[in-house]
Amino acid sequence: MRHTYPITVAGLKRELPICKVSDELYIGAFVVFGDAELTVACARELLKLAEPGSYDYMLTAEAKGIPLIHEMARQSGAEKYILLRKGAKVYMPDPLCVSDQSITTAGAQKLYMSRDDAALVKGKRILLVDDVISTGGSMRAMEELVKLAGGTVTGRIAVLAEGAAQQRDDIKYLAPLPVFNADGTVKA
Repeated sequence: MRHTYPITVAGLKRELPICKVSDELYIGAFVVFGDAELTVACARELLKLAEPGSYDYMLTAEAKGIPLIHEMARQSGAEKYILLRKGAKVYMPDPLCVSDQSITTAGAQKLYMSRDDAALVKGKRILLVDDVISTGGSMRAMEELVKLAGGTVTGRIAVLAEGAAQQRDDIKYLAPLPVFNADGTVKA
């Protein structure tokens, strides 16, 4: 039997499958891919968390942040947002790069910012956007790339704050998400 966790986020109810990260840690898998209704609702509510006029560009890392930030840009009328990649692409000569450790990715991963995007970020105020903040590793890597490019992070928002991330005072989020035991119960 697969355990699920019921959650209401952005006014919508969903059942998140509980997935094993390690023998001691299970998480509720929040995936916006393929759920247009959820993506639109979360983008709308995330924009409400963003301080109006406090940022020049929104920035996220692939992959699950892509539909969220795209919809946020569409709803807000933003003409450009910044996307960090998990691999260097041929159209990214000499990209900026930092290492990252995510709870949902085995081993270290790298994040890349194109030099074109770095030029846009320089001297600008940046709003970081993510789907779930857990350990904060991805958020730290995004922030490090913004600093390397000469920008300033002015806000950090996410759909969900998982586990200990709920205690952080430097992020805003739509809903809390606990972590779980193997039997599907919430970890104390």
